[in-house]
Amino acid sequence: MTHNSPPSALVTGANRGLGLELVRQLLTLPQPPKLVFATCRNPNGPQAQSLQELAEKEPNLRILRLDVTDPTSIQLAETQVRNYLSGEGLALLVNNAGILIPSSLHEEKASSMHLSYQTNVVGPLLLGQVFGSLLKKAASIHSKKELSWARAAIINMGSAAGSLTELLGWEYGQATSYRCSKVNRAALNMLTRCQGLTYAKEGILCAGIHPGWVKTDMSSISEYTPMLTVTESIQGVLKVMAQLTEKEAGAFLDWEGHVVPW
Repeated sequence: MTHNSPPSALVTGANRGLGLELVRQLLTLPQPPKLVFATCRNPNGPQAQSLQELAEKEPNLRILRLDVTDPTSIQLAETQVRNYLSGEGLALLVNNAGILIPSSLHEEKASSMHLSYQTNVVGPLLLGQVFGSLLKKAASIHSKKELSWARAAIINMGSAAGSLTELLGWEYGQATSYRCSKVNRAALNMLTRCQGLTYAKEGILCAGIHPGWVKTDMSSISEYTPMLTVTESIQGVLKVMAQLTEKEAGAFLDWEGHVVPW
């Protein structure tokens, strides 16, 4: 079943790559959200220029500063979002922000592991907690409807690189801290499972999505050419989001809707 579009959405790490393209495509849906909040660490920096240019053309777009490693920054962003929504809830939260620090197992440092976990796991945890009341508000408006992204949802953008079964791309780069943290098949996976079980009772659908091996700034560290363009990936991701139901609560799917193995 395909559901209507969410009335509002927030995307972290939205200044480039997958996050920026997700914002673009959300705004071009047949029924686009009334408000899309695009967040990044430095909205006025050079890496956010494309996002700023998009905001000049899109009246439904709001750009906010949000550092997912900083609890104070997250709380300030929630206050801004709450003010913009004027009593309405936030329907969709996409935890897209993430980092990849290339390293082998022998070279991995404690500082890299801590930063990866803080960004890729703790960040999504805090976002769900801080924005939880706004998500519950959105869910309560349609309390008799089934779980869907149009009611209230948290989507964690993961990576099949951390699948314990597949270890996607191991020959291209070990990236130990990334595999242990970012991917839904490790720490973020368990967070998604816990969110799925907990928040479903509050009307909020939680799931993880692997966007595929996509050509972005992050993937440019590899000498191998990724298979997907950003546009192709996000087209698939949005299609999967629109079809999520209670059956997928806490699940991890790829950009084509296939279940990613543990």
